[in-house]
Parts: sequence; C-alpha cells; structure tokens
Amino acid sequence: MTAGLVIDELEHLDDVEVYARLQAAQEAVGRDLVRDPATLARGLDAKYRPRPHLTVISEALVGLERGDYNRLMIFTPSQVGKSTMVAEWFPFWWLCLHGEDRVAVTSYSDDLAIRRGKTIRRYIAEHGREWGLELLAGSGAAHDYELTAGGGVRSVSIGSGITGFDVNVLVVDDPHKDRADAESPASRQNVHDWWSSAGLRRLQPDRNAVVGIQTRWHPDDWAGRRLEEEGRLEEGGRWKVVHLPAIANPSKFGPDPLGRENGDPLPHPKIPTRNRRKLLAWWAEVKATSSVRDWHAMAQGDPQPSEGALVSRDLLRMIRDPGLEVEPQKVAVAIDPSGGGRDTAGVIGGFLGDDKRVWITHDRSGPMSSAEWSTTACLLAYETNASVIYVEWNFGRDMAVLALTTSWETLQREGVIPPTALMPLIDPVRAKQGKLLRAAPVAQQMVQDRVRLRGAFTDLENEWATWQDTDPDSPGRIDASVILVYGLIPEANKGAIVHAPRPLAPSPTSGLGRSMTQAGSMYGRRLGK
Repeated sequence: MTAGLVIDELEHLDDVEVYARLQAAQEAVGRDLVRDPATLARGLDAKYRPRPHLTVISEALVGLERGDYNRLMIFTPSQVGKSTMVAEWFPFWWLCLHGEDRVAVTSYSDDLAIRRGKTIRRYIAEHGREWGLELLAGSGAAHDYELTAGGGVRSVSIGSGITGFDVNVLVVDDPHKDRADAESPASRQNVHDWWSSAGLRRLQPDRNAVVGIQTRWHPDDWAGRRLEEEGRLEEGGRWKVVHLPAIANPSKFGPDPLGRENGDPLPHPKIPTRNRRKLLAWWAEVKATSSVRDWHAMAQGDPQPSEGALVSRDLLRMIRDPGLEVEPQKVAVAIDPSGGGRDTAGVIGGFLGDDKRVWITHDRSGPMSSAEWSTTACLLAYETNASVIYVEWNFGRDMAVLALTTSWETLQREGVIPPTALMPLIDPVRAKQGKLLRAAPVAQQMVQDRVRLRGAFTDLENEWATWQDTDPDSPGRIDASVILVYGLIPEANKGAIVHAPRPLAPSPTSGLGRSMTQAGSMYGRRLGK
C-alpha cells in the first residue's frame, strides 16, 4: 500500500480511530526494535554498525534474557564493540523489557563503571518513554538512579557500592585493570572475594542473570576461576561462553561461534566485513606490535602462564642468533603429525652445525591434514637440501612414510620439485616416554647452549615458554623441535626417543613397497652409496 493510499484512508476515519491505528503501528515498531540488543542499537543509532560478531553476542544476550542460561561470558579482542553492546545497550534493552528490574554494572574502576551508567541513563532519557521508562524524580546521580517502573541502575567499581542494592542483572565489565593487576595474587583474590561476598549475595532469587566481559590476562583471573569452579554449559557446567578470538582456531578452541575456519579473521566495526585482506592485515599488525603473551591474552582470549614453564623467555631470547657463521653438517626436517587436520602439525627445520649445536632455522607448523603437512615438510626439505626427515612413529609409521613419499612424487609430477632431486631419508622415531620426559632434556640442551634459534620464532618460543607438565598435551611445535634435536644430537636422547628399525622390504609390487624402496634408493644415491 502506498503512502498516498494510507493518507486517503486515514482522512475518512475519525480522530480516535486514526490515533488508535498510529499507536498500534508505533507499538509494533517498538516491539520489533526490542527483539534483541543489536536491533535496538541499530534502530536508535544511525551510526551503529552491528558486525557479525556483535550479532552473535546479541543473540547470546537474548538467550540470557530468555532463561536458556543465567551465566554468560564473552571473550573478544579489545576495541571490537563488545563493551558498548554488553555494558551499555544490553542493560537498556533489558530494562525496556523489564522496567521493574535492577541492573548493576561493575568494573575495575569507578570512572569506567560510571561512564557506562551515564550512557544507559542517556538512552533512558532520550528513548525510554516509548517503553515506559522514566527516571524517578530526584534520581539523577550518574552512578545510581531509579525508574518510575520500579527498576534502577547502579554503576560502581568492583569491591564497593552494591551492598544494599538488590540485583536482577549483573554486568561484570573488565574486573582486572591490566596484566600487572591480574598477575598479582592479592589483586586476583580481592576480585574473587568480592564475587563471593558481594556479587553473588546481591542477586535475587526470582530473576537473576550475570554477563561477564574481560581480557583473559591470567588462567586464574575472574573468568578462569568461575569456569574452573562451575564449568562450561556444553560440558554440563553453568557458564555459556562466547569465545571470538581475533584469528579463529577451532582446532584449539572448538567450534567457532561465527563458523570460521582456522586462520579466519574476526570482523572489526571500522573495517568492512567482506574485506578479508584488510582484516588480516589489521590483526597481523596487532600481533606484530604485541608481546606474545599480550597477543594470546588480549586478541585470542587464551591466557598463557609465565610460571612453571620448562624454558624462560629470557633464555629463549638469549639463544636467538641470526648472524653467527656456522657450516651445516647435517640438515633435517622434523615432523609431529596431526590427525585429519584437527590439530596443529609441527614442521620444524634445522641443522647440526660444525660448532656441534643444533640450529633451528624454519617453523612451518600449522593446522594441517596429513596431505598438507607431508607436502609442507617435503617442500621445506627440498628448500633446505635436507638429508633426512624425522617423523614421529606414534602417528603410524607406514602411513607417515606413505604420506611423505606420495607428496614428494606429486610435487615432482607437478614440476615443483625437479625429477632429478633425491628424496631425503625418512627416519621414523617413536616416543618411549611422556611429553615432559621427552621435552626436559631438550630444554636442558638449550640451557647448555647446544641449541640455538636462527632468529626469532614467535609461536615456537611461546609454546616453549608457556607449556607445563600439567598440560594434557604438548603443542606440535615443541614435539617437532624435540624430535629434531634428538635426531641431530643422539646423545641428548637418554632413551626418550628410539629410531625405528628399517622394516623388511614390503612387496615391490605394492604401492607402499615401491614408495619406500624408491625413498631408500634415493637416499643411498644422495650419500654416494
């Protein structure tokens, strides 16, 4: 129906019916706006841009209001709009639906909390009347105000201010000021004590909901302790968690809320969502200008402990040496395979120098299928002129050999590797001991200056500096570098790794037999045998 027809129709109605129809239309628009916080924000603020990750967060907040769960945590990088959505639009949206409820917004400082409270109060003053929200006369304090419908808002720092204030909705916005605050045991304990003695105690039995947003500075920060004590919803626990890292890593963190694959970037409010190149460049810049721990904490929502690791960051910095002239005596590639692309395959290159040190020169690790890691390893072996490829036998000796020989042959057929290039020996090794017992002797080789890095290896160093023996699995880069060191310095082994005996030759008519026979003969020609 056109606007002209609507006007013509309204002209034939009396004033009462016109008013009723206009009021009904306005109410319908109002109901549509409060469908979710993102829709409300977009409808009331023409400049608001709800990127896909904000829509996911908005949907999680709807689940909180609907009662699907009453505890919600949201982890994203900073400056992507989560605080505006969760600590400002969400409380206003909730009050539009439940004007009788009382909302508390808490943070590490009064200034930040009060800023959130002022914004919510402005939304109420400018837009609240449509949903029956009005400030109670004489209730205008920035940090504490009431509504004529019976509800109210209090915005205070953690550790103060909500005693005597009944709470239906509690927003915990950055409970830790920064890394130093989160890494202080005393400061962390103050936050935990506040939660137990004040935060939980003010929640009401008839309706209560908690949503927390924070930078994951420490494994035992506010979010870490809550998840440790109460668990995640999908694991039978209490907390619904929306984890949106800057660079998706579902192989580590589980299914991505946006459906992203490994390596996909998170949208940003100021970058068009479809501009993947610009998004990747932005996050690459953030990573390049952050310390390793800050990148994992602030961008990936994955706090890395500094204490208890096998190797210190100071030592890793000390063994970096990009310039010393060393003559390689034996060049190798080491692989810790992944299974089916579900986790990170370690692919590390290096050599034993004439100085009797192992030099790590390349890190090509990443989330890869068997076809991908075998191809990556073959390309690295050809690039470095490696004489041997060490591969962990625990993955499956025959499958590893077949994957590597098949990839080498494929690369030769495609012209990537010349047909005259000899394939390195494939040397399967098997771990006899646990992850710690394997890694500890290699860490000791670093201490004794028998292992050096040919420059900085950000991800490899981060794994060495953060992995602890309490972790269920050691990362692929650590395992591959351990295999490399043990292969090139056998005396460091101490029985943790055994080289598999060469098998009896399979039938030469089988595909695996032909591949292994070809690999052995190529290595023999390389050595001039």
